[in-house]
Amino acid sequence: MEPDRWLGVEFRHLAALQAIAEEGSFGRAAKRLGYTQSAVSQQLATLERIVGERLVERPGGPRPVSLTDAGMLLLRHAAAIVARLEAAQADFEALAAGEAGALRVGTYQSVSRQVLPRLLRRFGQVWPRVDLRVSEEPTDEQLAWLIERGDIDLSFADYRIWEGPYEWVHLLDDPYVVLVQADSPLAARKKAPALAEIAELPLIGFRRCGTTALVESEFHGEGLHPEFVFRSDDNGTVQAMVAAGLGIAVVPRLTVDLNDPGTVAIPLGAIAPRQIGLAWHRDRYRSPAARAFVDVAVEVCRELGPGVPTRQAV
Repeated sequence: MEPDRWLGVEFRHLAALQAIAEEGSFGRAAKRLGYTQSAVSQQLATLERIVGERLVERPGGPRPVSLTDAGMLLLRHAAAIVARLEAAQADFEALAAGEAGALRVGTYQSVSRQVLPRLLRRFGQVWPRVDLRVSEEPTDEQLAWLIERGDIDLSFADYRIWEGPYEWVHLLDDPYVVLVQADSPLAARKKAPALAEIAELPLIGFRRCGTTALVESEFHGEGLHPEFVFRSDDNGTVQAMVAAGLGIAVVPRLTVDLNDPGTVAIPLGAIAPRQIGLAWHRDRYRSPAARAFVDVAVEVCRELGPGVPTRQAV
């Protein structure tokens, strides 16, 4: 029987295909990978011979190369394989570094402002030799991809948005509030308006943040279709627009500066709280520093005060 030719596929072949697709030329792909152009051409030719399909269209001249349908199909698999190898490399670096290595944490605005400063101070007192690096991203999807690639070790995240090969520790429940202008008649109410009443008012929301999509789904589930008159991914800008009277906002409480005299936050029980936790890839190595960071995060969030219940779960 003819041996399985696919066993001859090597990581460098897939890395070459990915680089060619992303760079649009063999020359730029070679420069990115640190190879000669002829070496990249040979790697691609070997890969095409192994899989038995042409993977790249070579138009010649200044026009960029492009992938065939077969090339696009293989690229989807290649990207996942390359990401896992990069994650494996990151694991070995973390293992070799031990307690004095780098710890990379993903976060987003509200956690960065309300939780992270106290957490970083306390962690640094106990683990002064750890090189702590923090990356802030606007969406949970981007943070999840960074964990999948091995670019970060831990990330703050919303339980209800993430799916995939992750493990969790629950830190706190972040309840939703209706944010209204301080001079608005709504500010004098003891209870938040019903969703049907909120849907009749001009709304301000986030642009890419997953919490707005969740809020909109709550409205749509009730057959309501509110109008968003302004969107921003900056928490302060959303609150400033509410203070200016442009509209109201339904947002998690951690996104709000409760000391702002121009706005009032009214608790909203109609939408389940955002569940904030720390997540990591279940197949990746967790250093002692990473495990300690989780413990300190649980401790700090427990101290945030009444009204923010905490529990631990994996």
